Amino acid sequence: MSGTTLFGRDGELAAVDALVDALPERGDALLVQGGPGTGKSALLDHAAARAGNAGFTVLRAAGVRAEAQLPFAGLHQLTRAMADRVPHLPAVQAQALLGAFGMAEPAQDASRFFMIALATLGLLGETAAEAPVLLVVDDAQWLDAPTLDVLGFIARRVGTEPLGLLAAVREDRTAWRGADHLRDLRLGPLTPTAVGALLADRHPALAPGTRRRVAELSAGNPLALTEIPLTLEAGGAPAEPGMPSELVLTARLRSAFSPPADLPSDTRHALLVAATADDGALTEVLAAASALAGTELSVRSLEPAMAAGLVRLDGFRIDFTHPLVRPAVLRSASLADRLAAHGALARTLQGQPDRQAWHRAAAGGRPDEAVARQLDKVALGARERGAPAAALTALERAAALSEVPSGRVARLLGAAELRFELGQADRVSELVLQAESLGLGVLERARVVLLREWLESESDTSISRIHLLVTTAERAAEAGDPELALKLLRVAAWRCWWADPGRELRERVVTAAEQLPVPELHPDLVCTLAGAAPLEASATVIDRLRRLEREGGYDVVAAATLGNAAIMVNGFDHVTGFARHAADGLRRQGRRGPLTKTLVLLALATVHTVDWETGLPAAAEAARLAEETVQPRWLTGARVATAQFAALRGDLDTALAAIGEAEGQGLTVVDPSKLAYIQITRGLIGLAAGHHTEAFSCVWRVFDPADPSYHPFMQTMAIAELAEAATSDEQRAMARTALRQLVASAGESEVQMVRVSLGFARALLAEEEHAEEHFRAAFDLDMSRTPFVRARLMLAYGTWLRRRRRVTEARTPLRIARESFEAMGVEPWRERAAQELRSAGEGSKGQGRPDRELLTPQEVQIAGLAAQGLSNKEIGRRLHLSPRTIGTHLYRIFPKLGITSRSQLSEALGAD
Repeated sequence: MSGTTLFGRDGELAAVDALVDALPERGDALLVQGGPGTGKSALLDHAAARAGNAGFTVLRAAGVRAEAQLPFAGLHQLTRAMADRVPHLPAVQAQALLGAFGMAEPAQDASRFFMIALATLGLLGETAAEAPVLLVVDDAQWLDAPTLDVLGFIARRVGTEPLGLLAAVREDRTAWRGADHLRDLRLGPLTPTAVGALLADRHPALAPGTRRRVAELSAGNPLALTEIPLTLEAGGAPAEPGMPSELVLTARLRSAFSPPADLPSDTRHALLVAATADDGALTEVLAAASALAGTELSVRSLEPAMAAGLVRLDGFRIDFTHPLVRPAVLRSASLADRLAAHGALARTLQGQPDRQAWHRAAAGGRPDEAVARQLDKVALGARERGAPAAALTALERAAALSEVPSGRVARLLGAAELRFELGQADRVSELVLQAESLGLGVLERARVVLLREWLESESDTSISRIHLLVTTAERAAEAGDPELALKLLRVAAWRCWWADPGRELRERVVTAAEQLPVPELHPDLVCTLAGAAPLEASATVIDRLRRLEREGGYDVVAAATLGNAAIMVNGFDHVTGFARHAADGLRRQGRRGPLTKTLVLLALATVHTVDWETGLPAAAEAARLAEETVQPRWLTGARVATAQFAALRGDLDTALAAIGEAEGQGLTVVDPSKLAYIQITRGLIGLAAGHHTEAFSCVWRVFDPADPSYHPFMQTMAIAELAEAATSDEQRAMARTALRQLVASAGESEVQMVRVSLGFARALLAEEEHAEEHFRAAFDLDMSRTPFVRARLMLAYGTWLRRRRRVTEARTPLRIARESFEAMGVEPWRERAAQELRSAGEGSKGQGRPDRELLTPQEVQIAGLAAQGLSNKEIGRRLHLSPRTIGTHLYRIFPKLGITSRSQLSEALGAD
């Protein structure tokens, strides 16, 4: 709510406005129903304000639990403003009403209630004769029964007077026996759009990840949406998704969702165990609650909780009616009772060691190494089944319970590594400092070096950093941990690729890696070779990637590493398979750190195959995750990919904006790999715009040893853009020199993209007398996975033929180029091919815009998953979005595609 604005309640507002506005002509009654915090009181306040502004008399009352047993306490609230009119009532009515309030001797005959009800109606009728009257009753479920009976009597007669009744009640209207005849207005959860609007108004500074967490915990409840951010800002955030029991509730949330104080003790025991349990199995809850209570409990013990709207039974399970009831139940219990509930569950869960370990850990109030070791096993099992969040929670709890310092160090460092993988880098340093304070051995120091490298990779590109990583790796190997040593060398190799430290140091990294006792197909070894020797070891890397593709069997982390290896040797045709597999798995596991990088690799690789459906959503998701997890390197990569795709489409404004953001985010240190990507992208934008001179000057910086953007390993990727941009004699001479140097260093490469790029550049830069043979040699290369380069080669060849007056011959390659560009959706080059074809005497067909181009990258991703048959919930899990958000996106997608159902998505997405 903002002032008198209620988000997402337009229909409900219209209903109460209609009731108020009609009062001068006719009376009416309306019962507003909804759970706690759904906005019932706000809706009543709105109606009262509207009536007051219209000059109506507004009489209000609200039920209070403490007064629910006091007869006519609620009626006294309603009528006290009309006390001066009581003497004008018939004597018998006045006597009955005053007697009900203890202000006269109460009547004892059977007509007592009737006289009280008539007296109340008479007072209201007299007041309404002067101005319409609106009765506003909040929390009617807590009014005393006699008052509710009188209100029911009045509600059945409001049509004869300018008298309106608005009453609000919790979801169960059976608490008011006389309300069966009333029209009702139900307040359900807010829609995703309304949730977003409310959060934007009340908490505009929330980070995207926190915003999604609030929306999930609130379940669309307006009060929860307003209050939960206050607890998160105060440090009361849950440790992990799915664990609302750790959420600290504000006073308003506790008041709304806490169980009534008068629940029977057996019910309170059962509720506490249900809130404590990690599973809602009814038999387990009742067994543990029986152990806690010291007596046998049955389903009957839960009936008061069900009547209070706290829980519901579904078959053999017990569920809370709202996510915030669980933490409210826990916060209403004492610490001793909560510990006892965990202990009762631990004793009950025989034969379930993982769950038993959790409850044993929660039940103890002191360190316990046996429980810590049990949690170590839980963490290991969670990691093996791809549940890093659960593994992290187990390790951190085990660290807190540790009695042996060395065990605590190992657990703290393991937790720090998982924190980084889950995209929580801001929490890693704290864990590392705790571990360092306990004293570190050789291997622990090596793990700390690796962790600090992950955290500080943006802050230092010096050669000394690579020396430290290699030396630490050698010590780790000597201490008997080759896997840790290889991880360190892999990171050293990444640094070698980001900024070439010289052949000698790169060879040291390769030698150290190859001496380790690990299989030759070990993903980290393949990645180390790719990063430290991207030209020299490219044939080896490609061969091993192909073998791994054939053999399979690698997990998602290995797949991410192999995708990284492929992109560092320009093996873009190998990146996609590994990266897709990795992204799917990492997304399911919530490992947002490596997922971000993997999505960037996927986006950059699919630029070369012009795979819009894969690349654009990957770039958009990567940008969002990179901002949330504070990974500036991969935010740059996501923006580069976005700019490249926009350039291919011909959307130059978007391309320039994206690459400008990549440059403007602040390069605190000189990073040749980032700068090279940016300059290559600017070159591609220049080519799309037809500004060849500008394109050449940008791309040339990657080849100029004196420029900060100089990057010898990316030149094999950039040579195609350089050759296409070179138009003057001077530029062509410079490009030929660069090409000769590349041929000398990479001319025998087995990497398809390198061979194609070199062949393309040779053809475009060849001297006149050798041009045709180089074009034909390039066409002989396998370009099946590089359709964009092949189409550009066709365009260049057709243009070359036409300019030599071989017009008839020129038409075929130009036609192929135009149709290829059109199929790919590469508009600037399609238009160029069409123009060349017209110059060769053949017209071009028109170009229509596919409906799919109307979709945003995220909408393309969601539509594609929905077309595969995934439900909103399944899509939401993959993309870390709520099912409601997915539903909202689909609501927008259908009109854009001109369809009305999910069954039409596949055809619409494929109907280019």
